[in-house]
Amino acid sequence: MEAQPHILVVDDDREIRDLLARFLEKQGMRVTTARDAREARRLWPLGRYHMVVLDIMMPGESGLDFARWLRSHSQVPIVMLTAMGEETDRIVGLELGADDYLPKPFNPRELLARMRAILRRASGEGAGREPDQRPFRFAGWTLEPSRRRLLNPEGAEVALTGGEYELLVALLERPNRVLTRDMLMDILRGRQAGPYDRAIDVAVSRLRRKLEDDGRNPQLIKTVRGGGYVLATPVERG
Repeated sequence: MEAQPHILVVDDDREIRDLLARFLEKQGMRVTTARDAREARRLWPLGRYHMVVLDIMMPGESGLDFARWLRSHSQVPIVMLTAMGEETDRIVGLELGADDYLPKPFNPRELLARMRAILRRASGEGAGREPDQRPFRFAGWTLEPSRRRLLNPEGAEVALTGGEYELLVALLERPNRVLTRDMLMDILRGRQAGPYDRAIDVAVSRLRRKLEDDGRNPQLIKTVRGGGYVLATPVERG
C-alpha cells in the first residue's frame, strides 16, 4: 500500500465530509471531498484516487448512479455509506461493484478498518507471508495474481472489481470444497453475515456473469442447497 493513499469522499452532509477528512488525514491519508455526484465527476480526472467513500442518498444524481458511472471508468474500490435498513439500496450497490458498505450512523474507526483491509488486498499485501503469485488456471480461464487480472479462454482480459477478485481467489484456493456464506464472509471481510446480508450471494451472481457461468445452471460456481458455494472444476497453479 502506498504511504499516503488518496481517498475521495462523496457525501452531501458537510459535517460527515469534514469529520471524515479530519479523521482520515490524521491516519495518514490524503482526502478530497465532494458534496455531490456532479462535483465528484469534476474532481475525478484531477486526481489518482485509491478509494471512493460514497453516500448512496444524495440530492440530484444518487450515489448508485455515480457508482454506475464510476464502474464504467475505473475499478477503484468503493465503500458505500447507506441509511440504516436500506437493504435494497445496499444490494443494488453491491451489484454495481461496491467493495463494502457501512450503514449510517457509523463509527469512523470501523470505516477505517474496512478501508485499510480493502487497500491491503488491492495492493496485494499478505498477512505475514509472501503471496503466491503463480497464475491460477481453471476451465480455460487464467487468473494472474501478480497483475490482478482475469483472462478468458480467448486470452482477453475481463475486468474485476476488488471484491470480485478476492471472491474468485477464495474459491480458487479451495476448489471442490463447500464454502458456506459465513465462511466466505469471514475470509473476505473478517466479519459475520447479518441475518439479511445477501452480500455473498450478490457477489457470486456478479462473478458468474463475468465467468459466463449460467446462473440458472452454473457449471463453475455451484450452489450447495443449505450450504453455500463450491468451485466445481480442477485448478492448476503455475
